[in-house]
Amino acid sequence: MERSREIYKVTLVGGVVNVALLIFKFVAGIVGHSAAMVADAVHSLSDLATDVIVLIFVHISSKPQDKSHDYGHGKYETLAMTLIGVALMAVAIGIIYNGAMKISAWLGGEQLEAPGMLALWAALLSVLLKEGVYQYSMVKARKLDSQVLAANAWHHRSDALSSIGTAIGIGGAIFLGQRWTVLDPLASLVVGAFIVKVALELLRDGVSDLMEHSLPDDVEEEMLRMVGKVPGVACPHDLRTRKIGNHYAIELHILMDGNMSLRDAHNKASEVEDLLRARYGQDTHVAVHVEPLEEAKLS
Repeated sequence: MERSREIYKVTLVGGVVNVALLIFKFVAGIVGHSAAMVADAVHSLSDLATDVIVLIFVHISSKPQDKSHDYGHGKYETLAMTLIGVALMAVAIGIIYNGAMKISAWLGGEQLEAPGMLALWAALLSVLLKEGVYQYSMVKARKLDSQVLAANAWHHRSDALSSIGTAIGIGGAIFLGQRWTVLDPLASLVVGAFIVKVALELLRDGVSDLMEHSLPDDVEEEMLRMVGKVPGVACPHDLRTRKIGNHYAIELHILMDGNMSLRDAHNKASEVEDLLRARYGQDTHVAVHVEPLEEAKLS
């Protein structure tokens, strides 16, 4: 529960910042006649929506295993990360579409209104605040080993970087004259492209875990080496791994002396399980299947 409270705290800090920026950006975008700033405001709105998703799903994922969830509720955290990726992609598509429409109108001879200074100040303030929230969230994500907190941190970082593009576009449109007002919607296209990249990365990782993708080869090789060094244990094989939220699930077969007593074989298997949990976390699910060494040699 302590982990969940920490995630709630970090998410609420980001939520407060998002609400303040959301209001300021929309006002600055409308009053300052800036398409890039309105797009940035929509991005902040998606940040706020994902904060809500995090709060809901982390509460669910922190529940212990029960009759209907033998492996716990960790997958809900992965699902939340995937939903954040979907939300980011939807935001990116909307931003790119609106920017493209503005540029198309400009190419057709329509004069675009130059944005005001209020929009520029809003963009610069957003860069500072959102980068600060990103750094804070990422430090906590690493400490708590939280996928969803890391995903939400990148959502904050994407907002900070999008605001940099927004500030460049707005600043250029303001200071370079009427001919360069197209820089404002061009900046929104750059923002949208960056958000697409972040969304694809989150979707790739989230879908991979939801589809029971195995752990990386180097992690599996480390597991086999560790188990193979346990005295009395031979030829660890048939290793199967996956992630359940921020925890690992490990299943493997080992060979031991077939004349060993059942109690000794059980204790040795427990030693293997304890070794893996000591390395990968006490919440790691480990299942060890013991086979007699003699029969393996005969086959």
